[in-house]
Amino acid sequence: MISFPDPLLISIAAPLALALAIAMGLPKRWSVRLSYAGFGIPLLCALHVWWHFRDVPKVGGYAFLHDYCTGLENIGIGLKLGVNGIAMPLFVLAGLVGFAAGIFAIRSGAERLKIYLMLLLVMQAGLMGIFASVNVFFLYFFHELALIPTFIMVGVWGGRDRTYAAMTMTVYLTLGAMLSLIGLIAIYVKSGAHSFDLIALREALGARPLGVLTQKHLFGLLLFGFGILVSLWPFHTWAPLGYGAAPSSVAMLHAGVLKKFGLYGLIQVALPLLPAGAPAWSHPLAILAVFGNVVVIGLVTMAQRDLKQMVGFSSVMHMGYAFLGLAAGSALGIGGVVLLMVAHGLSVALLFLLATCVHQRTQTLAMDEMGGLARKAPVLAAFFTAAVFAAIGLPGFANFWGELAIFVALWHYSPALTAVAVTGVVISAIYGLRAAARVLFGEPTEAFERVAAKTPIVDLLWSERIPALVLLAALLFVGFWPRSLARPIDSAVSAPSEAVAYAGR
Repeated sequence: MISFPDPLLISIAAPLALALAIAMGLPKRWSVRLSYAGFGIPLLCALHVWWHFRDVPKVGGYAFLHDYCTGLENIGIGLKLGVNGIAMPLFVLAGLVGFAAGIFAIRSGAERLKIYLMLLLVMQAGLMGIFASVNVFFLYFFHELALIPTFIMVGVWGGRDRTYAAMTMTVYLTLGAMLSLIGLIAIYVKSGAHSFDLIALREALGARPLGVLTQKHLFGLLLFGFGILVSLWPFHTWAPLGYGAAPSSVAMLHAGVLKKFGLYGLIQVALPLLPAGAPAWSHPLAILAVFGNVVVIGLVTMAQRDLKQMVGFSSVMHMGYAFLGLAAGSALGIGGVVLLMVAHGLSVALLFLLATCVHQRTQTLAMDEMGGLARKAPVLAAFFTAAVFAAIGLPGFANFWGELAIFVALWHYSPALTAVAVTGVVISAIYGLRAAARVLFGEPTEAFERVAAKTPIVDLLWSERIPALVLLAALLFVGFWPRSLARPIDSAVSAPSEAVAYAGR
């Protein structure tokens, strides 16, 4: 017997039900009003799961575990929902960023707002489902459910070069998803478990591990499949292009949450099921991440003059730290990656939100045409400065703890790679602080003064402050109390059943 209500199921069903109601012809006024519930309910469910996670009984490390009949259990496809210490922080991330993006979208005044909100609600349901799924089939299914609206919204509501950006994202992300699917099906076939259930797969492969060569090949397939989805260099070009063209709420949800699916798949599926295959790929992965994502993309980010492009490239750069934590191969490194995924998701979503707010007031994304905005919009300036501080890993924000754990783990793996990786902190500080200086401080440019003369510059409205405050408060909360997430993460990656996957080298 299952207990009701199940917060995991509700977090998926509520936005889907409201999206269906909008599709069935719900009047625009009610569509907009009920959308608040569509984004608010998953947030409340996520906070409930976070608050009660420690006290809820666990099975196989999973809390809030429920089985739902699908009629396909004979081939191992069943809707099984639950969260462990790795999934729970990301489930909370999806609720927080989804709420912020939803509120920002509702007040955005986008054309065809009903359809826009309907697609965003479908995307939100998919995001909640990814991190609530214990069955690998549904984990993949919910990823695709969230990905399809992304392509549509970029192509229809996007900005400059939206058609090309949507097509590029489609090609790259479809390729990554197909490679991942092939790897997941191969694990299902070779495991002998006759199930996509992660708990059953871990038990089966723990008792009868695959051969080392087989694990190596399958891990490599998943690494590059999932890696494309996370913008591993050199398969990264879709990300800054797509985020530059994407509507703000879509960029917030994809860069902040959906992009984490690849890393989540590697941590939750590939490492525990294919532990002997990971060491063979750790050094190539570390080289690609440190020299490609961190150094090369970091320097490219420094060269950007477009504010939104800078945020997009910086997102690609910081994924390099996450890959370095995976390459380190220790429980500390994996825990740091999960914590950084949450912190990066919050901070990059906040930066995309604020970049749009800046654009609406300056009528440009060219940072060379801005300056002095802090005098006319001090609240916006305060939020933007705090977001930059969070993104570069300043102590007091959640990003600091994730990066620190990764650097410590990487030092045990390779001091030389650590020295190169730390240069990324300097690079991110340069482009982040320079962007804040150009946008907010100094003398206003002639272009900005012309815009200000035509339309008075107003500070952040409450419809913009509330989502920004939600994201910033979460960054500060985890920054000052990292144990709120670090404890369940540590319990998951240090559990006896996982120890072989995360053993140090």
